[in-house]
Amino acid sequence: MNKAETGEGRIQYVSKFMPVLSSIKKEYSKRKPFKGIRIAMALHVEPKTAFLVRTLEAGGAKVAITGCNPLSTQDDVVSALKASGTKVYAKYNQTDKGYYNSLHKILDIKPDVVIDDGSDLISLIHKEREELIPNIRGGCEETTTGITRLKAMLKEKKLRFPVIDVNDANTKHLFDNYYGTGESTLTAILSTTNAMISGKNVVVAGYGYCGSGIAAKAKGLGANVIITEVDPVKALRAKMDGFTVMPMKEAAKIADFIITATGMRDIVTKEHFRVMKDKCFLANAGHFNVEINVEQLEEISKSVEQITPDIKQYNLGNKILFLLADGRLVNLASTKGLGHPMEVMDMSFSLQALCAKYVLENKLPIDIIPVPQQIDNKVAKLKLRAMHIRIDNLSKQQKAYKQAWDIGT
Repeated sequence: MNKAETGEGRIQYVSKFMPVLSSIKKEYSKRKPFKGIRIAMALHVEPKTAFLVRTLEAGGAKVAITGCNPLSTQDDVVSALKASGTKVYAKYNQTDKGYYNSLHKILDIKPDVVIDDGSDLISLIHKEREELIPNIRGGCEETTTGITRLKAMLKEKKLRFPVIDVNDANTKHLFDNYYGTGESTLTAILSTTNAMISGKNVVVAGYGYCGSGIAAKAKGLGANVIITEVDPVKALRAKMDGFTVMPMKEAAKIADFIITATGMRDIVTKEHFRVMKDKCFLANAGHFNVEINVEQLEEISKSVEQITPDIKQYNLGNKILFLLADGRLVNLASTKGLGHPMEVMDMSFSLQALCAKYVLENKLPIDIIPVPQQIDNKVAKLKLRAMHIRIDNLSKQQKAYKQAWDIGT
């Protein structure tokens, strides 16, 4: 099979496990809500994303897509999308220059709507492609890191079009961030290293939705999980959930694995590398490759050797450390990483498809807009239906009771 055939087969395969997005695609095929609309997308270019592209195109959209991480693009999926007529500019292992050139190319379609993951695309529009802003009706942002950047833009009054905060919808962060990140991160690490997690000290930096999901999965595999945090409430939650909590300076001394999931830079630096055990594995599950300071690791190493495409060995003289996927998003940047499971991305990408339509149908203020409750609930209900799960409904009396203030004694 050539690349396009392989990629097409993988797209068709995941579509069978994405019933919510499939139902939306069927609806969009009939109603064509995106007829004449141009959509620019910067997402991880892999099979599940490709099915989102196909859904939007079924609705009449002209789509141009590139990657949101140089190492997460899967070239066979790119070939399949190109073969079916989609404008794709992503390529695995692009240089930084190539990465930003690709972002510019998808913007050349003069989009009406943008869909982003990490806000590199939205940031670029505001810094270098301001001429496009009058035509942009709005955007959707997929991830925590991107929303953090957008909030900074909004605070500085730099944001110039509305953006839907898809990341914080209940059917996104409670499932994608928690279950998806936990499962895909551990799967990628296990497949990449062939090392055992059970009985090992696994340090997870950050106890947000992503970090707590990773911690839960590692615990389920038999690891002794240690959490590092800066937020006192999250640290307390981690302790109450049964995990050991300590500063990274202490955790690094006993770690067999360190997994970062904070969205913050310099979580693991040379002060930590120097005290680590021999053969400690370092992996990042955050969006950008800034959490593990790779420059400092190289600076204090006597030699560096590429062991496999996904494992780099750093010799510090008295020990060796292993860095996975160059410190990038391990669940996608590793050649063994397939990203979040199909079933969970079914919900996340259904939100994207519905929110893109919402942007077009409503005149929104320039702000970071929460996903409307009716969209969040629609995705949840469709998912339950696809799983053949029924739930209770409130009676008229219960609805009245819920809305009353004078309920008696």
